[in-house]
Amino acid sequence: MSRASFRFLGYAGAIAALGLGGCNGPVNNQQGHMPAQPVAFSHAVHAGQYELDCQYCHVGAESSRHAGVPSTSVCMNCHSQVKKDSPEVQKVIAAVAAKASIEWVRVHRLPDHAYFNHASHVTAGLACQTCHGKVEEMVRVEQVAPMTMGWCLDCHRKTLAQGQTAPLSSSPRAGELLALTSGSPLPEPSKTPRTLRPPSDCSSCHR
Repeated sequence: MSRASFRFLGYAGAIAALGLGGCNGPVNNQQGHMPAQPVAFSHAVHAGQYELDCQYCHVGAESSRHAGVPSTSVCMNCHSQVKKDSPEVQKVIAAVAAKASIEWVRVHRLPDHAYFNHASHVTAGLACQTCHGKVEEMVRVEQVAPMTMGWCLDCHRKTLAQGQTAPLSSSPRAGELLALTSGSPLPEPSKTPRTLRPPSDCSSCHR
């Protein structure tokens, strides 16, 4: 083997060692990760006790690749009137006054080489709890599922084998809004649910 080849292998080994050394736990698995947050927000209270819909705060889940985290203005929709004297709510009020965002600590993170789209899963009827666990019971959010490639593929293959279908969309059908304003007959509703065909080829998730 040439000297250049040895040099290349040495560089590759060093990069791999640095990469693995920087990982917190097993590669591609942060199961059990439950970081403290700058504001002690309880999903058990908001999503559980008060039954707030996930998408009230995570507005991008149905239409975007990213679910997103709520802006402070969303919090203040309620907390401008509710529990204003709470020390945790005071942190949000201070952030609004300073025109600053709250630096939430990310809990769920896929590796950069894996593509995931929230919208395609939410519109297919997948419940948030399928991947995120019983968030409505969590005082502090924890990563429950391993979220490894094998775990995702198992779900895709099971869904395909069972011939599952997506729920009919609640969004206005083509021409529906126009019909409502013009007095024309409403378009025929879709009677055929969409059969789910989740991919299991490499290029769908590794783009």
